[in-house]
Amino acid sequence: MKSTTVSLRISTVEARQLEEQAREMGIERPTFLKRALRRGASDLLFDRACEAYRGGEVTLSRAAEIAGLSLRDMMVRMRRADLELSYGVEDLASDLPE
Repeated sequence: MKSTTVSLRISTVEARQLEEQAREMGIERPTFLKRALRRGASDLLFDRACEAYRGGEVTLSRAAEIAGLSLRDMMVRMRRADLELSYGVEDLASDLPE
């Protein structure tokens, strides 16, 4: 897999905290930062998908796609996010393969 370098500025205090967390976990700082970035991005995508679903802008399957989750995983996480399932016959018909 190709990679690219991404740089950003954070405060000295934040950098020190990240370094300490990586050390406590017994991993190198770059590995810790990659994990944190992936997890954070995943959470942000899930939040975005929930808001779009809550607002009626997307179907459940589209929300799952936005979040990068399977339909089942999306439904499981929705409960934890206090998001109610609003799924009707029209939604089912649009989700079924043709």
